[in-house]
Amino acid sequence: MANEELIAGIRSSLGTAADPVRAAGSRAYMKSDMPALGVRVPEVRKITNGAAAQWPCSSFEELRDTVLELWRSAEFREERYAAIDLTDARLARGRLEMLPVYEEIIRTGAWWDLVDGVAHRICALLQAHRPELDRMLRSWSRDPDMWVRRSAITAQLGAKAATDPELLASVIEANLADREFFIRKAIGWALREYAKTDPAWVRQFVAGHETALSPLSRREALRNLTVD
Repeated sequence: MANEELIAGIRSSLGTAADPVRAAGSRAYMKSDMPALGVRVPEVRKITNGAAAQWPCSSFEELRDTVLELWRSAEFREERYAAIDLTDARLARGRLEMLPVYEEIIRTGAWWDLVDGVAHRICALLQAHRPELDRMLRSWSRDPDMWVRRSAITAQLGAKAATDPELLASVIEANLADREFFIRKAIGWALREYAKTDPAWVRQFVAGHETALSPLSRREALRNLTVD
């Protein structure tokens, strides 16, 4: 059962912090049909953390249900940001049972700010449950939903030395022919981040897929590298 006090507390504080002028600009920038309150992301996180401390969830199940209730009933974009922030709670970290929650966020959020908001959560699950997540991410990389495919590509952002390059190559190669901007951008982003850990691997991958990589993906991948 959801923690209704926590949800109400988050909504009340978000409403108090609302900035209608900034909200209009935010909605236009996001090209979103969902209204915004105009609360900056760091302030949303501060509000969420404060409310979670005041009305803590007593179990994993209560936290999961609270996240889903807040996400599904959200009227403003910042409420969805708050739902994502709640998934960083200690009760949820490393829990494989959170994967369906993240998948729902990805499929129903269907925009880069919401989808990318759970990328690091999925990365953490991959480190904790590698066999299960490896299979899932390979499946996601071929999903009809473009945002699910993007999530497979960005799932190792921040993994650094724990990155599985074979998995990274696999999920990227499954999407090389995709002309969608958000997929091509994700490919370049994932490669650019891994280049901070293993620049030689990224150079080799780019060279080996020279004709298949889009100019955007290649440019992003090599942005911080010198090209031999």
